[in-house]
Amino acid sequence: MLTGEYKNTIDEKGRILIPSRLRSSIAGNTLIVTRSIEKNLWMMLPEMWTKVKEQITSGPGAMFNSQTRILQRRIIAPAQECEIDKAGRINIPPGLRDSVDLQPKQEAVILGIDTYLELWNTDEYSIFLERSEQEFAEASESLGRKLEARYGQ
Repeated sequence: MLTGEYKNTIDEKGRILIPSRLRSSIAGNTLIVTRSIEKNLWMMLPEMWTKVKEQITSGPGAMFNSQTRILQRRIIAPAQECEIDKAGRINIPPGLRDSVDLQPKQEAVILGIDTYLELWNTDEYSIFLERSEQEFAEASESLGRKLEARYGQ
């Protein structure tokens, strides 16, 4: 299980250290890195990536659906397989780094979201948290109602 919030600095070669607690949950040494829906990157285990990719590209009619093509271009096309080196670092390709304003020698935030990781520019993550506060409060209320309905008070 990939969970936790970590801050690490991107080195001058564009690599970031994946915390050992996260690395211990990663089978193998490969992650698929691609753009996310928000202004961050997703880093997925190959098995998870396969499931996501299949959902976006499945069926012979997929390329004829405009919404599917947008997902393919924004998520599938930029994806790159990246290896975790022996020191526990992953090299984030320059195009992907630039797309979310991650610069060398800059601190970044790594979030473990159970089955994948997110990589954020620290400032962008702070902005996201601030802007999504109301939506978070509403989602929390909704979750509370679902838990009460399922498990009682």
